[in-house]
Amino acid sequence: MADATPMLETIDVARFFDVSRPPIQRLLAGEGKRMLRAVDGVSFAIQKGTTLSLVGESGCGKSTMARLVVGLYSPTRGSVIFDGKDLAEARADSTQRRRMQMIFQDPYASLNPRWRVKDIIAEPIRAFGLTKDKAEIEARVGQLLTQVGLSPLDGAKFPHEFSGGQRQRISIARALSSNPEFLVCDEPTSALDVSVQAQILNLMKDLQQRLGLTYLFISHNLAVVRQVSDRVGVMYLGRLVELAPAETLFETPRHPYTRALMEAIPDLEMTGRQRIPVGGEVPSPINPPSGCPFHPRCPLANDRCKAEMPTMIAARGTEQTLVACHAVEEGRDRMGAPLVEAVG
Repeated sequence: MADATPMLETIDVARFFDVSRPPIQRLLAGEGKRMLRAVDGVSFAIQKGTTLSLVGESGCGKSTMARLVVGLYSPTRGSVIFDGKDLAEARADSTQRRRMQMIFQDPYASLNPRWRVKDIIAEPIRAFGLTKDKAEIEARVGQLLTQVGLSPLDGAKFPHEFSGGQRQRISIARALSSNPEFLVCDEPTSALDVSVQAQILNLMKDLQQRLGLTYLFISHNLAVVRQVSDRVGVMYLGRLVELAPAETLFETPRHPYTRALMEAIPDLEMTGRQRIPVGGEVPSPINPPSGCPFHPRCPLANDRCKAEMPTMIAARGTEQTLVACHAVEEGRDRMGAPLVEAVG
């Protein structure tokens, strides 16, 4: 049973990037600074031993959120709390820092092609000073390779001698070499074939159970998310719009955007039911719309949606599902009915 203490908590976290033109050009054009709001006020908690997944379209802020959580970016606003300590304080302590690692999206770009696999995996062991004995390091590397389904003899090879799935196994072994408790997985299977994706996901679930790991899983693949997640957060234009247990989200999505994402899942049973695609384009995070960021594309939007930003509230009928939607709050969503009917 998972520990009730949050391993990680984010409180109103935001990250803005200055994408302005050079000062002289801005002065001549008479324009001010342009800020890209990649993440804008995200709050969630991840309990120890569980997996929270963040999903959404490209550009919604998922990967930026991952980098904020591991300290690669500093938040413009808000706090990231890791096991009860502010992240900046935790990362200043090497003992705390080794407890958090990241698995990157591209196994072809995240491994040094000039290093042998044994040196790649041993790097965190040396960096954190876990041991200086060469025999102990070699034994630990062999153990890690075996743990991820490879042979200790593979340590003498270079990354180019492995397939994409094998390289991602090496990345996982490297992430585990510092004995972490929390892993941020930034789309770790998106660059792999479907059959290999299943192998990597099964490996990660097995490692979580055996080692008691906590995951923040970033993905745009809903099938993958359903397989690995305990809870799922749906992001849109830098904000969380829905946060719910995985099965609840897939069985009874509440936010109109979440429901539209579910409509995009292929219907393998070929029931012939009508699908209502989301119209329009994702607004620019440099100049987001007023009110609810989804209102220009939402079939349930009214004047309040255009003027007032919704806050995360418990959806009617459940305390476990949090949703940021005026239509849900007011009961205008007509849960279970097609969105096109709700407009009329």
